[in-house]
Amino acid sequence: MKDSENIKGICSCLNISQNDYTNKIVTLYHGSKSGIRGAIAPKSRKRCDFGKGFYMGTNRTQPLTLICNYSNAKIYTLSVNLSGLKILDLDAGIDWALLVAYNRSKMEPVKHSAIYNRFAHFSRDCDMIIGDIANDRMFVVLDRFFNGEITDLALINSLSALKLGRQYAALTEKACKQITILDEQDLTENDRDKLKLESEANRSKGIAMAEEICRKYRRDGRFFDEILKAGE
Repeated sequence: MKDSENIKGICSCLNISQNDYTNKIVTLYHGSKSGIRGAIAPKSRKRCDFGKGFYMGTNRTQPLTLICNYSNAKIYTLSVNLSGLKILDLDAGIDWALLVAYNRSKMEPVKHSAIYNRFAHFSRDCDMIIGDIANDRMFVVLDRFFNGEITDLALINSLSALKLGRQYAALTEKACKQITILDEQDLTENDRDKLKLESEANRSKGIAMAEEICRKYRRDGRFFDEILKAGE
């Protein structure tokens, strides 16, 4: 198989859509360590799953676990109008994993290769990316994949089984202008303490589930370095 065919197979679902979200409005959630000040903008840290943007999730409890250690934390309920946006919607699969790998600088060993360049440029005209969440339970599995300890099949099946919810990353000012704050709530000290306990319990349960799945698929699929090599 030619390298170009390898890349096409690996990245087959990376299609940007403008038509499927006409007049679609979704309710999402965002957690902030100290509250949103000024206009909503795509200004997260650079090495987030889908790049620099404003991140929201479908599961209200997900952002809470990220901000429960901060005394001024706030949770926002948002209305997001998807009409007119160029949106990339990723299924849970190897394309999702490789996009995360690129944005977390895990592809640097093959910088300037065909597969690297594909993920470096594909979201250039994209306003928003939608895909599965990688929380602290998934970080462990992702790191094992990037470190060559588990295969892509083990990773994908772990992601599907954990069912962490979906995240929306608004990458442009245009997308951010279509986000409206519906509600802002403070997290009390009691809320934060309860969330810390729940987060640790869920983390342990999720990691144990992922470990079992990874053992099942330990001989099936491809390792991260094999995928990168195929795309050089």
